[in-house]
Amino acid sequence: MSSLMLLQSQQESKRVGSDELRGDKAARQSPLVLKKQLGLWDVYALSTGATLSAGVFLLPGLAAAGAGAAMPLSYLLGAAILLPGLLSHVELATAMPKAGGIYYFLDRSLGPLAGTIGGFGTWIALILKSSFALIGVGAYLQLFVPGLQMGPVAAGLAVFFGVVNYFGTKKSGSFQGLLLLGLLILLAWFLGLGVLRTELSHFSGFFASGSGGIISTAGLVIVSYMGLTKVVGVAEEVKNPGRNLPLGMFLALGTVVGIFILGTSVMVGVVGVDTLAQGGGDLTPAATVAERLAGPWGAIIMTVAALFAFSMAANAGVMSAARYPLAMARDRILPDLFSKIGARGTPTIGIAVTVGLIVLSVTLFDPTKIAKLASAFKLVVFALSCIAVIVMRESRIESYDPAYRSPFYPGFHILGVLGPAWLIVKMGPLPTLFTGGLILFGATWYSYYARDRSNRAGAIYHVFERLGRQRSNGLDPEFRSSLDQRSPSLGGPFEELCRAARVLDLRGPLDFEEVATQASQLLAIDLPVPSSRLLGEFLEGMRIGATPVSHGAALPHLLLDVVNRPFLVLARVRDGVEFDGRHKQGRPAMEEPVRALFFLVGPKADPAQHLDTLANIASRVDQESFMQEWLDAEGGAELKRTLVRDEDGILVITLRASDDSRALIGLRVSELSLPDDTLIATIHREGKVIIPQGDTALFAGDRLSVIGRPEALSSLRDHAGHGYRS
Repeated sequence: MSSLMLLQSQQESKRVGSDELRGDKAARQSPLVLKKQLGLWDVYALSTGATLSAGVFLLPGLAAAGAGAAMPLSYLLGAAILLPGLLSHVELATAMPKAGGIYYFLDRSLGPLAGTIGGFGTWIALILKSSFALIGVGAYLQLFVPGLQMGPVAAGLAVFFGVVNYFGTKKSGSFQGLLLLGLLILLAWFLGLGVLRTELSHFSGFFASGSGGIISTAGLVIVSYMGLTKVVGVAEEVKNPGRNLPLGMFLALGTVVGIFILGTSVMVGVVGVDTLAQGGGDLTPAATVAERLAGPWGAIIMTVAALFAFSMAANAGVMSAARYPLAMARDRILPDLFSKIGARGTPTIGIAVTVGLIVLSVTLFDPTKIAKLASAFKLVVFALSCIAVIVMRESRIESYDPAYRSPFYPGFHILGVLGPAWLIVKMGPLPTLFTGGLILFGATWYSYYARDRSNRAGAIYHVFERLGRQRSNGLDPEFRSSLDQRSPSLGGPFEELCRAARVLDLRGPLDFEEVATQASQLLAIDLPVPSSRLLGEFLEGMRIGATPVSHGAALPHLLLDVVNRPFLVLARVRDGVEFDGRHKQGRPAMEEPVRALFFLVGPKADPAQHLDTLANIASRVDQESFMQEWLDAEGGAELKRTLVRDEDGILVITLRASDDSRALIGLRVSELSLPDDTLIATIHREGKVIIPQGDTALFAGDRLSVIGRPEALSSLRDHAGHGYRS
């Protein structure tokens, strides 16, 4: 469990009022956070698998009826219209990797009313899309089982995917990965054979449908890309989200666009537009083309591929949709029951209700028609994500520091708003009315249920503040409190900061103010700021809830415009620190006494570095081994080493003439005798990265990035410059 995410839940409790602190016994006994279980492959598999279904196996026949041989252009146009919104999703997810995806983004940027509308609308849209995917299975099964009643089959599959999700995100992600691997193999066979059998004559009259047909068909097939953003709904469960979310989603985007363009071109080239468009559109186009390529076995192979694809879409839909009620319940938009997380680290109530609504949809309604209407609301969501990025950037909240920033701001994002709006109008009055209905429902729910339960304001109030109106003070502490969701960069400047840190080693028990007083006095030695000012700001940060406190550690921190680099004081209080007035301030009681405090002062001109430093500290503190090592450390030097222990298998050594590393200056890499299981991976020199060779010489100021086993790196740190010359 992530300790600082638990803190965020506590801080949100303070902001929404003391009535929220009541909590029932069951809620307090269950975990409050989701486990981080998803790596890069899982992100790629979820994003790709949620997308490669209708776009290949269902819609090409309908698209051929509308755009003719030019339907690949419709797929390309659809991707272009959604690209600004997709990139905005990525930026928001790397800045705020939390469960609930677009709900959380809209709530924190535009406020709880917009968040409620976006949350309900997206949840309903995902439920209908998942139902649509399960019905899609039936279209292919009916090729071999005519008259099959798909309602019961779809309901059974929905329950199956709910069970898979209940047993953990990692298991669901692994299941998704296996299905994707099988699907990509079958698609590679289909596309490879299809390219060889393509007849260029089938592309004659390429633009016969005209621009109107291509544009209207883009509105139809744009639903194919909606699955790319489902993974942001589980961003809280992604390891290293700053890297894995954007990389996984971009790889998925490249994969699906390539498959859609090549796949639809193969379909036209093999059987021609007339065959695909027959009867208003072939609902099993992949099987039709595969049968032409390889006979009945070809149809069977692509039916299996379709089952894989629609199963992945349904599984990813259940996984993503179940996180929306969780996020909304955390903010008291929905009843507290939905915030419960089971022993396996999954939102059990959210999964159960989502699956129940899918079963209801596939048994009572025609989700195929409704899901197409829901696509219009997803277009609204893509437009709102672009607005959210504009608001977050213009709010100038220091702790808004995404690992990825969408390009060409703000023109690109303005187009991302106008493009979906234009396309919704082109889709006709019914999708517009359906979208309006979802917006009205969300607004009504917020007005009559959630308004009095939710006491938050979005980042848009920070924009208003620049225009002379009131800002919201709750967001900056909230973003800071989830620091360990970011992607800390270990080693380098952080290790140097820890090396230079001043240390307080106290017995206690002491009040926080007493410890902060001594820390402020130490910091004032190095800073052009009186200790009284530092003390006042540290105490104010604790009072308003901007100081992360959890897992036996506290991180008081502040930014100053008179410093150009960070300064740190480490404080160990063996018998613990008392925080007077915690309950008066609406804070829950602490799980364990605070024995580690890290007083950090950073430059106001570089908030990103400040946040990265806090993320490094949070990442280390959150490890189970930290506190015991902290208490067992003998002296200040060992206290510093506990903070930069090489858990990640990376050690950064900066060569200086002023310390023991000077013994390595002037040597060549081949002259070093490093411990077994270690290797110098890179050398950073004057802003350049050097891949070391045997004859590479070492100079003062070089930063050596050494990889290896933690115990070997620990030995290297303790003896660098003493025992590693050959």
